Amino acid sequence: MAEIDKVTQAILKYIDELGFRQEGAFNLRHNGAALCHGNSDHVKIVKKEDKQGIDVYIDGDTDGEQVHIPVVVDASGFTDRVYNDFHIEDGANVVIVAGCGIHNSGHADSRHDGIHSFYVGKGANVTYKENHYGEGEGDGARILNPVTRIFMEEDSVFTLDTSQIKGVDSTKRETEVSLGKNSRLFVVEKLMTHGKQTAESNMKVELNGSGSSAQIVSRSVAKESSSQIFHPAAVGNAKCNAHIQCDSIIMDEARVRSIPEIDARHLDAAIIHEAAIGRINDEQLVKLRTLGMTEEEAESVIIEAFLN
Repeated sequence: MAEIDKVTQAILKYIDELGFRQEGAFNLRHNGAALCHGNSDHVKIVKKEDKQGIDVYIDGDTDGEQVHIPVVVDASGFTDRVYNDFHIEDGANVVIVAGCGIHNSGHADSRHDGIHSFYVGKGANVTYKENHYGEGEGDGARILNPVTRIFMEEDSVFTLDTSQIKGVDSTKRETEVSLGKNSRLFVVEKLMTHGKQTAESNMKVELNGSGSSAQIVSRSVAKESSSQIFHPAAVGNAKCNAHIQCDSIIMDEARVRSIPEIDARHLDAAIIHEAAIGRINDEQLVKLRTLGMTEEEAESVIIEAFLN
């Protein structure tokens, strides 16, 4: 069993909400190299030979197993780019827990680019959790640019649950999804920015199979002088259903742009979008203040409830 230092242990508590353990199938990447690694009876993790990254093979008998593949960067000035491919066989049921945490105590920027591709077999059910987190007393930036590509075969289900709540100075998220016949996609994206942080999220979901469906929910909070851009797009190429919902709270001098896009290319494509940006409700603040909370405490409670 590999020894994990205190900084890495502390970061893992933020990015792996289900609890990282050196058991079953796991791969902990630390400053560009695998710190520890393990396989299970149904999940095999293989290091790529042509570039940085891993191939994760999940067989059809996998039923509820968790696969943990977190990344930690704590070297200032370090850039880590990794390509991870997930091959999920027909009928598999699996939970994949990823995420990246950056601890930067220096003056140079630290960055992680994770390019993840999922090949989801017929009837498979995949839950993918990805948390991003930054910390460190240095003035070097903490930069995260994830790319997620999902290819879903018929009758498959994919739940994409992403969260970025603290410490990331700049992020640009690119997500592309292709849905087959009767496949279902569920997306929940949670984000909070503060200071001068910037965040951009672009998502393109192509509903190619008859009976496919997608539900996309984005919730964000922008504080101080931070800025956010959301551009989710749903493209209906067949008889399908899709719903996009973007809700944001804006505070201080922040800026939020929400650009939901729907593109129907089939007579029976039913696609709905909603977008709302607003300030914290004054009545909620007053009610919590009457319970003895300070204004800052009341705001924290409202924000936490909004993002959960």
